[in-house]
Amino acid sequence: MIGGVGAFAASRLNIPLPWMLGPMILVTVAVVLGARLAAPIFLRKLLLPVLGVMLGSGFAPGLFGQLSGWLFTIAILPVYVALAFCSAFVVYRKIGRYDPVTAYFSSAPGGLNDMMMIGAEAGGIERRIALAHASRILIVVGFVSFFFSVILNVSSTGDVRPYTRFDDVGGVDMMILAACAVIGAWAGPKIGLPAPQILGPMILSAVVHMAGITGAPPPTLAVNAAQLVMGTVVGCRFMGVPAREIMRDMALASLASGLMLMVAIATALTVAAVSGTSFGETFLTFAPGGLPEMSLLSLAMGADVAYVVTIHVLRIALVIAVAPLFFKAFRARF
Repeated sequence: MIGGVGAFAASRLNIPLPWMLGPMILVTVAVVLGARLAAPIFLRKLLLPVLGVMLGSGFAPGLFGQLSGWLFTIAILPVYVALAFCSAFVVYRKIGRYDPVTAYFSSAPGGLNDMMMIGAEAGGIERRIALAHASRILIVVGFVSFFFSVILNVSSTGDVRPYTRFDDVGGVDMMILAACAVIGAWAGPKIGLPAPQILGPMILSAVVHMAGITGAPPPTLAVNAAQLVMGTVVGCRFMGVPAREIMRDMALASLASGLMLMVAIATALTVAAVSGTSFGETFLTFAPGGLPEMSLLSLAMGADVAYVVTIHVLRIALVIAVAPLFFKAFRARF
């Protein structure tokens, strides 16, 4: 209910991406002021496969013909991850005075749940790692939304796409999309995909859309519902943390996220200059937010969903695969 009020208020105030930022801001404020809230985890689990299906619908026939234009973006991705990682680590270690393990896993540009669990097992402070990543997502999503709206003059309210009602999607198409959601959500964890509740349905949805089996777009109401739940969950992540600690860690996260975003902008400008790709879409691919949140942003802004989501998946997979290995190799120094 608090998230819904936030979404309504943000819509009336013409805040960019109101269905995500409104709930995110108002729920965070409520938690800081002492409201005892529990995140709607069941709704999040329910909507993540729906979000995956929506993202898969952005993969159109002929996608493989575009892959050659993504090669430079993919090649520069490890460089971006390394620079973003190092810049955030300096903030948390030198300015925040975090212990080395907590600072290391707080600095990863992605993989919130994985970095939190692996970092805790390695001896880091789990709450600080979780708070650093939650703050990063909150700050990055807010900044990117306003950046597109104010600097690039691109609407991020969802109006760039035609409004699609549920009854605009045919019965057969709806059954196909539902099957992608159910089967993908079941199979994703079993085959070890990162973010399996999203990627499993997304892969199946991408296959049926690229094959031309269905061309059904995501219903707008489902997109808004997903944004509402995602924004509420991000706000609830600050539950149980003293207000003073939230303010301190948010200040550190603002500095760390700011440096990450500077690296993202520089990388996006480089890729746009070399490959001719749109700067806006390229910036979305490198912005260090969460996969669900940045995917929703790409949908709301009418960006090339396939391009944005593919690079984000590669970034998160790279972080999850390499960060623990790098930590083990240098564990003695930490």
